[in-house]
Amino acid sequence: MRYEGNVFRPPSEARSYILQCTVGCTHNRCTFCAMYKDKKYKVRSLEEIKTDIRMAKQYYGDVEKVFLADGDAIAMDTSELLEILEMLYQSFPSLKHVGVYASPDVVLKKDISELTALKAAGLTIAYLGVETGDEELLKDIRKGVTYDEMVQAGLRLRQAGIQLSVTVLLGLAGRTPKALEHAKNTAKILNEMKPEYIGALTLMVVPRTELYRRMERGEFELPGPFEILDEMLIMIENLELDGSEFRSNHASNYLPIKGRLPDDKQAIIDLIKDIIAKNDRSYLRPDYLRAL
Repeated sequence: MRYEGNVFRPPSEARSYILQCTVGCTHNRCTFCAMYKDKKYKVRSLEEIKTDIRMAKQYYGDVEKVFLADGDAIAMDTSELLEILEMLYQSFPSLKHVGVYASPDVVLKKDISELTALKAAGLTIAYLGVETGDEELLKDIRKGVTYDEMVQAGLRLRQAGIQLSVTVLLGLAGRTPKALEHAKNTAKILNEMKPEYIGALTLMVVPRTELYRRMERGEFELPGPFEILDEMLIMIENLELDGSEFRSNHASNYLPIKGRLPDDKQAIIDLIKDIIAKNDRSYLRPDYLRAL
């Protein structure tokens, strides 16, 4: 398969055929993210993409899952996305899942009829980086949208029938009293969006990002592991969701958790409280095993 640069995908797409439709991210200004700093956003030609699908057909024979990379494949012209989806489902008889990253500002530029058409053509899930529900923090990390716009983007995807998987970022407020508001407001925005899936990641400050430079200047301090657990506990305690699946099993996290809300909510809360009370790092994933 042909890929330009490093290719990223959600953990749940580990067994998917990765089809690179775009290179980079349309926004690419978030202070914490270095995923696409070495790429200038562009859309690959439709003929190149179709050639890749033919190559994949020859190599794999059949697949059940496809992920459309890079960071903003949904930003492509809708008519081209529809052609890609049509060819994928024609090429792979067993295909039942097509996922894509979705930047909130890009989703808001799509008419609901476009999103509905993508769903009808077989786009099954969109991964939306919410990061935080705190209005001030959204601005500080240069996410590019307000709280209300983020909610609107999530609800628009759900209205179209596309499954919504969101990521939130523990530790994003740093070691400050703001961390409490970050946790509570993140629960608030999730309660409004009602995503099918929630993935909690833990912030890892990486070089080539604005946040890294802030940390070097002493303007940002990364919370410790038990402070991260405090954030996750507060967030979960404030979640009021019915049928959402919660996961913190990403490699960046100190404590892997998986459960369905509200059924597993109390068990998750009890587990986190127990680990916090023990205050023993041996119960947590060691730093050398953590990764983005």
